[in-house]
Amino acid sequence: MIIDRLENADRYLAVHPGLEAAFDLLRTFDFDAAEDGPAEIDGERLTINMLRRDLKLRDEAKLESHERYIDIQYMHRGADEFGWMVTDDCKQPIDKYDAEKDIIKYDDAPDAYFPLLEGMFVVFFPEDAHAPLVGEGSVEKLVVKVLL
Repeated sequence: MIIDRLENADRYLAVHPGLEAAFDLLRTFDFDAAEDGPAEIDGERLTINMLRRDLKLRDEAKLESHERYIDIQYMHRGADEFGWMVTDDCKQPIDKYDAEKDIIKYDDAPDAYFPLLEGMFVVFFPEDAHAPLVGEGSVEKLVVKVLL
């Protein structure tokens, strides 16, 4: 997992070749013109999901992880927190892995919570189970998926 501000994103380009396109997209994205929901940017290699959502209580947020994609979440407006746990430590899957949606959810309690403030991003790898959209109020964030 990586948490940082967007102006520092170039420090992480060597981690995966798809991160450069993802961070370039975040720097130029027109949030005000974007519609809610998913969209393909570069086929399945790079996709986005624009989220304008109300936040939920910690107990309502379920851990999730992904096997095929790196999950980058960028906070445009508002602030939330997310629960985190090493995926291999998750022992209570809610359902089986959904390969089409690249997601599995867990009923485990996160080991830690971290804030995601305006202008910040977090990068989740397959080993990072995360429970997003925790807090009070609402947020506007962009999720960018980079194919591994």
